Amino acid sequence: MRFHSIRLALCGCGIITILRGKTMHLETGKIYHLYTRSNNEERVFKRPSDYRFFLVRYRHYIAPFVSTIAYCLMPTHFHLVIRIDTKDCDRLKINYAALLCGYTRAMNRRGHRHGSLFQPRSKAKEIRDERHLMTVILYVHRNPVARQVKRMEEWEYLSYPDLAGFRKGALPDREFMKKYFATEEEFREFSERALEGRFKAVR
Repeated sequence: MRFHSIRLALCGCGIITILRGKTMHLETGKIYHLYTRSNNEERVFKRPSDYRFFLVRYRHYIAPFVSTIAYCLMPTHFHLVIRIDTKDCDRLKINYAALLCGYTRAMNRRGHRHGSLFQPRSKAKEIRDERHLMTVILYVHRNPVARQVKRMEEWEYLSYPDLAGFRKGALPDREFMKKYFATEEEFREFSERALEGRFKAVR
C-alpha cells in the first residue's frame, strides 16, 4: 500500500501548521489509517485530561467530516481509522493540522515548553479491501495490550470498548461496523480470537 504524508511546517513558536498544496491526497469515500507520533518519543498525553481534551478537539475538527471507524490514543502517538465523508478534503486537511496545532499550543502553555510536540509528518495509509481493514482495526485495538493494560476493553482511550459493547460512546461509527458484524458480541469474539493469535493480521 502507498503511504502519503501530511507535510507540516513549524512556525516561529513551534506550532504545527499545514502547507496547502503539498499535503497528502485524500478522496471522498475512501478509508485511511492515519497515525501521528511525538518527537523523540515524548509523552503527548501525560494525564487523563489530556486524552479527553484531544478527543474533544477531534470531535470538533475531524468527526463532522469523516466516519470514525476505530481509534487509539497512546502516550506517545495515536491511530485513527476513518472513512472520508466530506467532499471538501482541503478543509479536512486544514482541520487536521488545526487539531495538532491547537493541542500542541495548549500543552506548551501547560508544560511551560516550546517547539513542536509531534513529528513533522503524519502518515496516512489507504485501506483498499476488507481484509486489510480488519487487520488494521485489530492492530489499532491491540496497541494498548501488554503496554498499558491486559485486555482491550480496559483502555479508556480506544474505540474497542464501544464497538464491542462494553460502553456506549458515540464517536465510533457502529452502523459502519454492522456491514461486517451482525452484533457487538460477534465483533468481540472476532477480536478476542485475534488477540489469542488465531488470526494472522498483516498491517
